[in-house]
Amino acid sequence: MSEIIKGRDIVIVGQQPWDIAIGSNCKNIAAELSKYNRVLYVNSALDRITLLRNRNAQAIIRRRNVIKGQENGLVPVSDNLWTLYPDVLIESVNWINNPGIFDLLNKRNNRLFAKSILKAISLLNFRDVILFNDNDMFKSFYLKEFLKPSVSIYYSRDYMLAVDYWKKHGERIEPELIRKSDLCVANSTYLTDYCKKYNNSSFYIGQGCELDIFTSTESFPPIAAIANLSGPKIGYVGALQSIRLDIDLLAHIAKQRPDWNLILVGPEDEVFRDSALHQIPNVHFLGSQKPEDLPAYINAFDVCINPQLVNQVTIGNYPRKIDEYLAMGKPVVATKTPAVGIFGETVYAAADKYEFQTAIENAMQENSAERSDKRIALARSHSWENSVGELYKAINQVIKN
Repeated sequence: MSEIIKGRDIVIVGQQPWDIAIGSNCKNIAAELSKYNRVLYVNSALDRITLLRNRNAQAIIRRRNVIKGQENGLVPVSDNLWTLYPDVLIESVNWINNPGIFDLLNKRNNRLFAKSILKAISLLNFRDVILFNDNDMFKSFYLKEFLKPSVSIYYSRDYMLAVDYWKKHGERIEPELIRKSDLCVANSTYLTDYCKKYNNSSFYIGQGCELDIFTSTESFPPIAAIANLSGPKIGYVGALQSIRLDIDLLAHIAKQRPDWNLILVGPEDEVFRDSALHQIPNVHFLGSQKPEDLPAYINAFDVCINPQLVNQVTIGNYPRKIDEYLAMGKPVVATKTPAVGIFGETVYAAADKYEFQTAIENAMQENSAERSDKRIALARSHSWENSVGELYKAINQVIKN
C-alpha cells in the first residue's frame, strides 16, 4: 500500500481509556497505526467529579496513584505502542452555564493535560507528532495550540451533540474544533458530511470490525432455547435500548407474523423491560450472553435484523452489528439510514415497519449460498487495515496540499 505512513510519532487522545472493558474504535486504530509508527495512546485526564463518584474503582485508584507519583503513568503496551495515564487532576466544568467562564476553565484543564502529555512526549523522544483526537471536544480542544503538532486530526465516530452532556457547550465548541483541525475523518458518510460543513478537508474512512469470532466456517453448538422453536427465526443481538431500537416496529412484525419467532438477545433497558413486547407470545427475550457465545446465536437465526429508530443518536452511527451478521453469511434487514447505504444491495434496507416485514420475507425467499458468500466478502473488506489505509490517504492528501 503506497499510501502507508511510516516512521512517524503519533499522539492519540479521546474519550475511551485504554483500560475500557468494551470494544473501542480508537484502540483498534492505535494498534493498526503502531504497525508502522510509534504511538502514544493518552487516557483522558481524571476530573474531580469522576474521582469523587468512583474513588474506590480500580481504574480510579490507579489514576490517583499516578497523580500522587506512586505509580508510573507511562506504560508500554506492545512494540511501538504506549499508553499514558496523565498525572494531573482537572476540574469538572461542564455544569458551568456561562460560555466565557467555561472556556477559561476548560483552557486551564487543557493546559494541565497538555503538560502531562508533553512530559511523556519528551521521555519517548517523540518528534514532529501527528495528533489524532477521537471525538474529545472539551478536554482536548486546545491541544493543537499547546502540543503544536505537525498535523492535527479530528475523528468523528458518533454524533455527540445528540447527548445533553455534549450538546450544552458542544454545539459551540465542536464546530470550532473541526474548523481548526488540519483534517477531519469520520466512520460514516453522515458524519463526514457534518464535518464538511466546517472543514473542507473532511474524509470518510469507513469502519473496521473485529470479526475473528464471527465466521460461518465454524460448527456451532445448537442453542436449546432457539432450536426448540418451530417456524422462522428472526433475531437481533445487542443491547436493547429504547433510544436506539424501534419497539413499535418489533411489535408490528411479531403481531403480523405470529408464525415467526422474534428472538432478542441482549440486556434490556427499563423501557424494554416494561414494554408490551413481553406479552407477545412469539417474542423471545434470551438475555445477556457472553461475547464469545454470540456467533452461535446468530448462526441459529434465519434472518438477522437491525431495527433502529432514526434519531440524532442513531442516524450517523456506523452499524458494526451488521458486519458481524454478514460475516456469518446471514441475510440482514436493517432500518434505512445514510450509514446503511454503504452496504448497498447486500443488506435489505427498510424505511418503515411495513417495508421491514416485506424485506424479511424477501430475505428468506432469496437466500442462497452465492448471496451468503457475497455477504462474507463484504464484511471482511471492512477491516481496520483498510480503514486506517483510508486515514493514511487522507493525511497524505492534506500534507501534499
